[in-house]
Amino acid sequence: MVDKNRNLVVISAPSGTGKTTIVRHLMQENKNIRASVSYTTRNIRPNETNGLDYVFVTVKTFESMIIQNMFLEFANVFGHYYGTPTKETLEALNQDYTLILEIDWQGAEQIRLKRPGSLSVFLLPPSKEELKKRLTSRAMDSTDQIELRFQEAIKDIEQYSYFDRVIVNNDIESTCEEIMSLVNSPHTTKPAVSGEALAVIKSFTELGGEKI
Repeated sequence: MVDKNRNLVVISAPSGTGKTTIVRHLMQENKNIRASVSYTTRNIRPNETNGLDYVFVTVKTFESMIIQNMFLEFANVFGHYYGTPTKETLEALNQDYTLILEIDWQGAEQIRLKRPGSLSVFLLPPSKEELKKRLTSRAMDSTDQIELRFQEAIKDIEQYSYFDRVIVNNDIESTCEEIMSLVNSPHTTKPAVSGEALAVIKSFTELGGEKI
């Protein structure tokens, strides 16, 4: 029996790292790649389309879906629920697509338990300065929210060791190339964490509550 789990790829990253851009580029360049559309209880943003970026539902609906065991994984992130639907995920895998789950580390942890053999990638920003710049330039959050996301990024990065590969997202092309290399050759002997990645991780984990 073919193990479909190896076609399941988890991509996690701190908010502002650019994971959505990376996932979209992977899909544009690879016809066999699809991205799971998560359900969420947060409000829709002006540049988003319901059913394409996320499926936007009420808290009541989401919690009802939890009770009905309709999520492969779910988590509460920044006060809002996010979840990966089981039915759509299994359908894509059964059609031999490589399916990307763009989820946080809490969801990644659940996937590792439920779908052993799946691949997991953690993306890092090039530096803490670049992450601050990206969070600020998005102009989607208040100063307090940006600070919260930056502090949360430090906690996210502390989870790096649980992932199959840690990649510094310096640019779209090189990041996508490295992800595809892992997808095509999951048993590579390349180290999970490069020296560059370790340096970035160290710069964040030694911050000790530094503020923007």
